[in-house]
Amino acid sequence: MKALLHRHRELCERAVDPLEIAVGLEAHGVTDRTAARYRHRDVFSLAEELHARVPHNTERPSPEPRPLPVPRFRAGRLLLTLLPGALGAATVTGLRLAEGTPRLPVALGGLLAVALATRAALRHSPLAGPPGTRAGRTVSGTRAGRPTPGARAGRTTIGTRVGALGTLCTLWLLGYALLGDGLLHAVLTGGPAAPPTGAPEGPWPTATAPALALLLACAPAAWCAHLLAAAAHRGLTDSRTLRQFTAAMTPRLLGTYALFLAALAALCGTALHQPAAYPQALTLGALLLPARLLTVRHHRRAPARALGAAALVEALALALPTAGRLPGCAFLAAPVQTLVDVGGEAAVPVLACGIAALALLRHAGRTLTRASAHAPAGAPE
Repeated sequence: MKALLHRHRELCERAVDPLEIAVGLEAHGVTDRTAARYRHRDVFSLAEELHARVPHNTERPSPEPRPLPVPRFRAGRLLLTLLPGALGAATVTGLRLAEGTPRLPVALGGLLAVALATRAALRHSPLAGPPGTRAGRTVSGTRAGRPTPGARAGRTTIGTRVGALGTLCTLWLLGYALLGDGLLHAVLTGGPAAPPTGAPEGPWPTATAPALALLLACAPAAWCAHLLAAAAHRGLTDSRTLRQFTAAMTPRLLGTYALFLAALAALCGTALHQPAAYPQALTLGALLLPARLLTVRHHRRAPARALGAAALVEALALALPTAGRLPGCAFLAAPVQTLVDVGGEAAVPVLACGIAALALLRHAGRTLTRASAHAPAGAPE
């Protein structure tokens, strides 16, 4: 117990109540099993003893607990989250009105505008996460509870690479939602013989409905992230144990997830006068939301792996039929052809994104319901 107290002395001295210590211990990887080794039933009970063992200065009154900052969703940020969907709708309208060669510059300009708007929306909305570094982050290579400079630099480099990988996989998944089904059909039928024209009836048709619905869903996703942050704030204020916080956050997380999927389904049905493509859009949206929620809370590895696995499956679905055209390699195309015969071209993204979404939601259920995942920046480590 003395070694544990020495390791987390700064945390215990700066904490104003046992819950704050429990949050910091949980962030450092201390679990109920660890607490059992110190003859305590859970982390909160261990935090209570550490809080009691810390010497207090009786000459000064103990500081009052600082209220956690209440998350706010400003009107300007709400309008910013509407911008990607508005620019996406304008691009689709421009492609429908354009004839001949103007289609290419309209498409490129629209994609650039949508990309910049989406980047701005993700950086200046609840989807950007709290400012600063999450408190209590567990790292390797620490000394007395503090990360060494080498560990901090290595963590930053790895985090940047993982974040870049997640971004590339997200772009691939969105691109596949727009062009993948048409390209897969062309590959399986001997093509593609021509590049995409942007027309639904072209030789390489584009599915603009799910892509546009996902762009329009930036606003509901930001609002859902705000609701989750507000629920976490209430939980950290009202809860007295880590288990109580987890029990309160689990239904709130699932409710937020269901609310976003309902909003996305409504947008799919009203986005365009095209087939709604509910399975493709819903499974991809179900994957992107928990990936973003985990990323803004500095949990990047699991989202990158889930997004990468889904992107890899879609890439293999396009590569295997192409490789199957080689002499003696027809067996490579058999799995993809069988899957398409059973469920159509849409079965590939639905299977890839659906399985990844379920795995990531399970991980989010274990991670985002922990108090340490919502600890405010600047909290004691």
